[in-house]
Amino acid sequence: MACTRFRILCLAPWVPVVGLEIHAQISSNSKLFSGSQVQFAAPPNSVVSFFDASLPGTLPVINRRCVEAAVMTGLALNCSINKRSFFDRKHYFYADLPAGYQITQQRVPIAVNGTLSYSLCTDHKMSQMVTKTVRIKQIQLEQDSGKSLHDDTRSQTLVDLNRAGVGLMEVVMEPDMCCGEEAAAAVRELQLILQTLGSSHAVMAEGQLRVDANVSVHHPGEPYGVRTEVKNINSIRFLAKAVDYEIQRQIEELENGGTILNETRAFDSKLGCTVPMRDKEGKQDYRFMPEPNLPPLILYDTKSLPANMNHQQVVNIDRIHERLPDLPSVKRAKLVEQYGILPEHSFTLLNEDGLTEFFESVVKHTQMKPKKAIGWILNDLLSYLNQHSLTVKESPVSSSILADLLNLLDKKEISSTAAKQVLGELWKGEGKTPLEIVKEKKLELIQDQEALEQICQAVIDGQENEVMAIKAGNHKVLNKLIGLVQRKTQGRSNPVLVKQLLEKKLLE
Repeated sequence: MACTRFRILCLAPWVPVVGLEIHAQISSNSKLFSGSQVQFAAPPNSVVSFFDASLPGTLPVINRRCVEAAVMTGLALNCSINKRSFFDRKHYFYADLPAGYQITQQRVPIAVNGTLSYSLCTDHKMSQMVTKTVRIKQIQLEQDSGKSLHDDTRSQTLVDLNRAGVGLMEVVMEPDMCCGEEAAAAVRELQLILQTLGSSHAVMAEGQLRVDANVSVHHPGEPYGVRTEVKNINSIRFLAKAVDYEIQRQIEELENGGTILNETRAFDSKLGCTVPMRDKEGKQDYRFMPEPNLPPLILYDTKSLPANMNHQQVVNIDRIHERLPDLPSVKRAKLVEQYGILPEHSFTLLNEDGLTEFFESVVKHTQMKPKKAIGWILNDLLSYLNQHSLTVKESPVSSSILADLLNLLDKKEISSTAAKQVLGELWKGEGKTPLEIVKEKKLELIQDQEALEQICQAVIDGQENEVMAIKAGNHKVLNKLIGLVQRKTQGRSNPVLVKQLLEKKLLE
């Protein structure tokens, strides 16, 4: 495992250090400072206001929804909410930044000093999980830039300003992590929290959650080394790979007598490595200055809210706190307590979009115990969906259909072997019910015990060596005879009953 490998390296002679800056697109119908629509994959430059294009005379107007989303996220991450925060201009010059500056919160952001707890497995065993905490330095509101589209064929760059001005929350994590796996686990937990809150859809494939990773290595007891920044990582899997590669690259560079440049790098997913973008040796002067067109952002709590103030025109921190839903950690604990499932299973349920609801629907409509039902969902349903790159919502087997199948199994009307066969037929999506498939394929369990005894006797008569081994005390060989009976009955015999019949004939 990545963390274990680097932990060994930490002892002699390197300590890796990883910090993250995460840009989450706020879930809002309009942009941060304009009324333009937020629409993914809209035709180029079709949702751009005069302000977004930075035409002279246009002024910013703060989006209340974006402020509330940032406050909600800050509270969920145990941050202190600043009742008075400020906006600043960050100057830099790109073709897709028409104003020549970005409005952000550099001096006093909306939320500071939080924590995020996340869990990860040790040695690839889901049954052995450890919980870690990363400190949140701050959460700040800021504008997104536009998008530059490079046309290499025509040697030109096209600019799409649809994204310009979209509201972002930048979540800055302190350098408390030491490998790619920890970084990936922290971002996945943050993604779940944002989606639970509804403050961001956080779909990485649509650019709604983008990660910059700051990586350095140093000797134990020495100051942190020179860091590199790996920009705009849009996949949790790529994040883990990028961080681990960069750690290893820096260690090898230093051990070979080289030096680490303070530079910006990008992760090439095809090559599996980071590549230089631009160096930071001549540190860019962003010329931060207060945003003159926006007053301080004032928030209230119940105590500080003036009596004559219109509640609809202010953001009340306490009101938002009251509306916080159960966070993923609480949901996992409730799943374990309510259904008696293993803690590691609760992580899988929450990590897959829609799987918790699917599981609860199955449990509601079946007599099978949740601890047994979850095995069918995690082992059979999920593996099929992953194999065919389908989401839970795209599953051809609905929760009610799977519940019907599990009811047949729980009532001992079919064997688990037959149930898997029925499930295979259900994947075809032909609209048949489990019971119809069972009857059509003649998969019902043999209820005639006398006929089953005859089959067991026939198997015993044909396996002299195995019978002698069992009578000599090697009871493990009994499983082979059970399998032979199952084969003769084409999976229509109850393994528990078959075992009882075989033991009666051989051991009594």
